[in-house]
Amino acid sequence: MARRKSRTPTEVELEFMQIVWQAGEVTPEDVLEQLGRQGRNLSDGSVRKILSILVTKGYVSRRPQGRTFRYRAQVPKGRANRSMLMDLVNRAFAGSPALMVAALLDNPKLSQADLKQIKQLISEREKSR
Repeated sequence: MARRKSRTPTEVELEFMQIVWQAGEVTPEDVLEQLGRQGRNLSDGSVRKILSILVTKGYVSRRPQGRTFRYRAQVPKGRANRSMLMDLVNRAFAGSPALMVAALLDNPKLSQADLKQIKQLISEREKSR
């Protein structure tokens, strides 16, 4: 069966988006350089292909500059995170945020500090509604 095409970024695409969000605007060469500093060695063609996919998905826009393109995020990081989270909720938890939170709370890596912060976020959200 063919793999479904995701509207949300794949793991590698998200790695590229982190670079774009941090820099604001990048060239393929900028992405290659940053990935190299992170110990990731991709070919120039691979970088350009992934940036092209991100353009198609609407996550970045590009504009010509000389013989290359400059890429800028079209989707803010917060909106992308919410979109990926809702995709996960829909696919893994039958659309139920409560089931997702229950699974998160069952995680043995959840610290007391994490739990305290989650409680504070819930309290703040309840007050703002």
